[in-house]
Amino acid sequence: MMNESVVFQKVLARREVLALSFGAMIGWSWVLLTGEWVERAGWGGAVTAFLIGGIAVIFISLTYAELAAAMPKAGGEHIYTHRAFGPGLSFVCTWALVMAYVTVPVFESVALPTALEYLFPNIRLVKLWDVAGSPVYLSLVVIGIAGAIIMSAVNLVGIKFAAVLQSIITALFFLVGLSFLGATGVNGNAENVGPLFTAGAAGTMSVLIMVPALLVGFDVIPQSAEEINIPPEMIGKLLIFSVVLAVLWYILITTAVAFALDTNARQNASIATPDANAAVWQSTTAGKLMLIAGIGGLLTSWNAFILGGSRVIYALGKSGMLPPVFAQLHPRFQTPWAAILLIAVLSIIAPFFGRTILVWIIDAGSFAVVIAYGMVAAAFIKLRVTDPDLPRPFRVPFGMPIGITAVLMSLGLFVIYLPGSPSALIWPYEWAMVLGWIVLGGILYVMRPKKSTHEK
Repeated sequence: MMNESVVFQKVLARREVLALSFGAMIGWSWVLLTGEWVERAGWGGAVTAFLIGGIAVIFISLTYAELAAAMPKAGGEHIYTHRAFGPGLSFVCTWALVMAYVTVPVFESVALPTALEYLFPNIRLVKLWDVAGSPVYLSLVVIGIAGAIIMSAVNLVGIKFAAVLQSIITALFFLVGLSFLGATGVNGNAENVGPLFTAGAAGTMSVLIMVPALLVGFDVIPQSAEEINIPPEMIGKLLIFSVVLAVLWYILITTAVAFALDTNARQNASIATPDANAAVWQSTTAGKLMLIAGIGGLLTSWNAFILGGSRVIYALGKSGMLPPVFAQLHPRFQTPWAAILLIAVLSIIAPFFGRTILVWIIDAGSFAVVIAYGMVAAAFIKLRVTDPDLPRPFRVPFGMPIGITAVLMSLGLFVIYLPGSPSALIWPYEWAMVLGWIVLGGILYVMRPKKSTHEK
């Protein structure tokens, strides 16, 4: 039996909080997809997409910053929306967030063997079957399963160990990225950039649709708020700083790839960012080092989202909206063991579907997180009106205009996923994920206990 009286330990320092948030937002995509962004939209279109999406997420993060400092409880969004709207809408917000969070470890369990395949091209062994035209190999499945087990175990034994590992890996891939930017400044060529915009607005939107998923991760900070050992007002400031840093990172890496490789080189590259690093350093070793850095980013994202996702599921269990086993903490490690195991099981299943599902997962997760973002911004506005005396250690200046802007930007992002948009979710695959998740959530909500145990 797990002891329900076990509580979270406050063990995270400022550096570890920043590493968790930044590392969550900077995954494998900055290595794998940068060349595709430039080809889809042109350098100017890709940068524009990140500026638009980044500004939207920065406004949203400002509302998070105030609420996280005011209510530093595990579960973040669940706590804020429950206080503002009650259990019904809170469940809608939190269930959408669970989907967004869980899709990241599921994505990484498929992406890890894909990443290693570029370093070790001969690891494809024993073909099992095809999924949507993509072959599934037993050796890659085993790698994905092993990664899921190891990352889940890291999180199970305690947040402090996970955070230290996160800090080390984040620092290493950050240094590799900085060396790439420096070398591009010396050896890059503006003539390589090519057309600033490709495919007009549709090209820019095809990159913009990915930005919410790429920047989801800053809210790992409010998820782990009960385990953060810094003043509440500093939680809000770190959250905003991490978002700005991540937006700059994506823009600078995209710019470096555009300046390092011409159009033909980008189109012929297996992965553009490592090839760009090899080009500016004039060394194939530099390309391999960039691949390793990308795998490091994959691991930090994976680690952070197991941490954040398990805390969201814990909050739902504690509020009586999921079975009570999810509200239990391990008596020795003080971690939400059942939630971590659930994420582990889903991550172990995912590699059996092959790499085709990677894009579906990103898009469906992006759609879900935009819903959560909008509802948190709405909760921010409502609490400013209905709960003005709530202690706010970090108070956002011009709060109401900021909140209204965040809601409008969330709605703008929401619309680009709907049918009729050039970047709409793909039918039936991506919509099947979303609709299936909605049905499952509806069933769980109807079956929940009549009284919530959550404390406002």
